[in-house]
Amino acid sequence: MSTAVPASRIQIAGQADFRSIRQVLLVDDSRLQRRIIASSLKKWGFEVIEAESGDTAIELCRNFRPDLVLSDWMMPGMSGLEFCRNFRDMSGADYAYFILLTSKSEKNEVAQGLDAGADDFLTKPVNADELRARISAGGRILDMQRELSDKNKLISDTLDQLRVAYDTIDKDLIQAKKIQQSLVPEFSRSFGESQVSLLLKPCGHIGGDLVGMFSPNDDEVAFYSIDVSGHGITSAMMTAKLGGLLSSAYPDQNLGMERQANGSYTLREPATVAEMLNERLLADSGIEEYFTMIYAVADLKTGVLKLVQSGHPYPLVLHADGRSEFVGEGGVPIGLLPKIRCSQFKVELTPGDRLLLYSDGFTESRLTSGEMLEEQGLVDLIGGCQAKRAGKEFLDDLFWGLTQKMSAEFGMEDDVSATLFEFKAL
Repeated sequence: MSTAVPASRIQIAGQADFRSIRQVLLVDDSRLQRRIIASSLKKWGFEVIEAESGDTAIELCRNFRPDLVLSDWMMPGMSGLEFCRNFRDMSGADYAYFILLTSKSEKNEVAQGLDAGADDFLTKPVNADELRARISAGGRILDMQRELSDKNKLISDTLDQLRVAYDTIDKDLIQAKKIQQSLVPEFSRSFGESQVSLLLKPCGHIGGDLVGMFSPNDDEVAFYSIDVSGHGITSAMMTAKLGGLLSSAYPDQNLGMERQANGSYTLREPATVAEMLNERLLADSGIEEYFTMIYAVADLKTGVLKLVQSGHPYPLVLHADGRSEFVGEGGVPIGLLPKIRCSQFKVELTPGDRLLLYSDGFTESRLTSGEMLEEQGLVDLIGGCQAKRAGKEFLDDLFWGLTQKMSAEFGMEDDVSATLFEFKAL
């Protein structure tokens, strides 16, 4: 037994197919044709706006943007093809589906219509069922197009927000870089006939390497090379903390200095400094970072150096006669284990000898060959530096040589730093 379906149900079902189409612009110089087509469109629930020519339609489109355009091809004055082309040239936020009504069916004529911007064609006289099917197909296309447009707008808005956030972060990082640079107030300083020079090249705005020096009197100097685990902001904050603990400007806060009864200062043993730093770092809850370090104290009269190595690359002695020698005992990084007992070792330099402390940013740099520089590569790199270079110029030349060997694909992947002590430089 059949059951009649209410007209309201039919209309709602029909509108569901055309949810992206509400306003239809119907352009035809034939009043009869407009009346026939408009009747079907209105029955399906569309708002229909009529125009008897392409010129009139263009004027109408200056004030509103239809969702769908049905236009006759052959019209006096502006043809449907010209109207379509002009319509597409008009700017609009939303795309409108354009159907040309024509008796033309030749392939070259269809190609002309597509080139002008038409989406579909209907042969006259227009069949209502076919018209409905073409509009339904156009509605699906508009649905997808507008969904894509909404997503693109969302992406664009998100990118704008990210750009603003990036600019803010970039400004903060530039300021952070200035603050971090202040941790190393001077990159070269003479101590009598000896000299300490520093190199610090972060791979980004800020880095996790730290170098420094300080001296409480004319007889001794302390210097160090530190590499904090990880990269970026967290590591940089750790270097700021360490810079305060080893500050040359504030001896009372410097763990490397000890105040005497007469008010003067002397340098603590390197092993003691390493143990104090380890204890201080582990006392701060929530800190997961650790760091490697070479910390040295040099007797400026005798050339005897006392050093502690805490997981940092092995120091390199550059003898005045051209020989090079790696020294050290390895050791455990600072901040990994509680109550560590650090051992220290001695190195005796003769006039003209140099001691180079460096981060693994040197030895682990990837070369154009795909391999890492490693220790022997560092020695070869030093051999390629100009022999007469000294102090900061030597370190700058060494870094320049490294950049010439770096892989262009990977570039500078880690911070690069070094400390050079020259004993009674010749």
